[in-house]
Amino acid sequence: MVLGVGGGIAAYKVCELLRRLTESGHRVRVVPTADALRFVGEPTWAALSGQPVATGVWDEVHEVPHVRIGQSADLVLVAPATANLLAKAAAGLADDLLTNTLLTARCPVVFAPAMHTEMWEHPATQANVATLRSRGAVVLDPAVGRLTGADTGRGRLPDPAELFEAARLVLRRGATRSDLAGRRVVVSAGGTREAIDPVRFLGNHSSGRQGYALARTAAARGADVTLVAANVSLPDPAGVRLVRVESAVELAEAMETERAGADAVVMSAAVADFRPVTSAASKIKKSGDAPAPIELVENPDILAGLVASRAREHTEQTIVGFAAETDDVIANGRAKLARKGCDLLVVNQVGGGRAFGTEDNQATVLGSDGSAVDIPTGPKEDLADRVWDLVVERLPG
Repeated sequence: MVLGVGGGIAAYKVCELLRRLTESGHRVRVVPTADALRFVGEPTWAALSGQPVATGVWDEVHEVPHVRIGQSADLVLVAPATANLLAKAAAGLADDLLTNTLLTARCPVVFAPAMHTEMWEHPATQANVATLRSRGAVVLDPAVGRLTGADTGRGRLPDPAELFEAARLVLRRGATRSDLAGRRVVVSAGGTREAIDPVRFLGNHSSGRQGYALARTAAARGADVTLVAANVSLPDPAGVRLVRVESAVELAEAMETERAGADAVVMSAAVADFRPVTSAASKIKKSGDAPAPIELVENPDILAGLVASRAREHTEQTIVGFAAETDDVIANGRAKLARKGCDLLVVNQVGGGRAFGTEDNQATVLGSDGSAVDIPTGPKEDLADRVWDLVVERLPG
């Protein structure tokens, strides 16, 4: 693996990323730019990688490093990718060892941009990002948070642990073309909470792990990903735009807003079917008498609503639903698929330590065309990748 380091203050975070890469067994060659070495010195990169650090095209010329390093790589990961580095890569410039490496690489290339918000949002930077994505590179969206100085906004380098996961997922697929490049997808995750009073709520056991796996794998396949998360405490996935909600009504509103213009929508969040008609303004106290019954009202059917919106607009959006069942899994799944009208329905059995909160999952994916694909028990990323495979088959164009 080649780890290209751009000249930004976020270079110090990349030390942690490098440690994770090497400790997981990868052989990493660090290629910093001259400006990157102003932030983190060559001895640090050499010590953490256990490899000589390549700094210039004139070093070890007999090995032709400006060609060999890129040719021999299984993955090139650039972090932080500065605005200047993205511009040079998009233009095909080769004025240092890293940009030469980018031109000679025939493996997957991942850019993790980090810069001030104004630089990220500038039309020139956005045009460069679009160009790189159109060529098959994975360009992760930067995170939102504290930047250099007192500034806060989009432009922060994602957490090193999440960058490691993104690199691992891209390397795992090994494809040099990103089959979701140029596609915009929306994924929901987690479980809604319906307030009884300021302290208590009606909810479910969903951890959001499957939805987050869907978001991560989509980003690794080049998609522009929006993740609508309901009460999830997991780390923010790298390269994913996050929208946080709490209740089913909030989730319905967010999904209706975010679905506009999306190529695919995946509703993996566990939605409460009912909510209290009223929520007490203060904590309900024990009185010694039998508690008053809680009157419930149905929540909106979010999946059916998304399908209805698609029908009204006559769009070719691919819509995927999830069904958590405890018995008669396939029969109940087929009935739900017919009722909702989505393209794919991922049906899995829950309860007894299955699905909720676990690292693995198993499911059957039912299609509106009558198809059924069994996905055996395995990591939730495996299921996510298989779902995206089926979505890609159904995307127009």
